[in-house]
Amino acid sequence: MATQNDTLLENELDTTHIKRFRVYLLNDDYTTMDFVVHVLMEVFHKQFNQAQDIMLQVHKNGKGLCGVYGYEVAETKVLMVRKLAKQNGFPLKAVMEEG
Repeated sequence: MATQNDTLLENELDTTHIKRFRVYLLNDDYTTMDFVVHVLMEVFHKQFNQAQDIMLQVHKNGKGLCGVYGYEVAETKVLMVRKLAKQNGFPLKAVMEEG
C-alpha cells in the first residue's frame, strides 16, 4: 500500500515538468563552415549530413538549432562550444534559450 510519502516522492521525481533549453549556434563573419560542422559533430553528436544542414541554417538565418536539453546539459554544451572555438581561434558562439 502506498503511503503519503511515496506519493510525494513520485511527484518530486516527475520529469515531465523539467524546463528544456534550446541551444543555438550563432553566425559570425570569421568562423569557417568546416569548423561549424566539426563542432556540430563533436559537441552535439550530429551526423555529417545533419551537421551540414544546421551549418547552412546558421549561415543563412543567423542561427541554427543544435538541440534541446535540460538546463545543465545545455549549459555544458554552450561552454564546450566556447572552449573549442577559443582553442581554434574562432569567435563562434552558442546560446541557450528556454523553450
